[in-house]
Amino acid sequence: MDTKEAYKNKLKAQLAEWEAQINLLDAKTKNAAADVQVKYAQELDQLRHQQRKAADKLTELEHASGEAWQEIKVSADQVWDELKSGVTRAMSKFK
Repeated sequence: MDTKEAYKNKLKAQLAEWEAQINLLDAKTKNAAADVQVKYAQELDQLRHQQRKAADKLTELEHASGEAWQEIKVSADQVWDELKSGVTRAMSKFK
């Protein structure tokens, strides 16, 4: 497996894990009191937005050819770091 494929597979797996965590947070919020639901709805919306950005970046990476994927990798790493931070922050708040 080449480097691009390995990187792409790593991102796919991480994205799936974060999606499951976001879905869990969403479920916890729906079972919470109304004031808590309102409080965290905006944060969940932002996480979903970051998740879509990450999925879009993964698609862009999949379609990149040659050395272009190295350039996309840099911006993908930034998007991934933002999503990771957001999920980690939300997980600690929703406990």
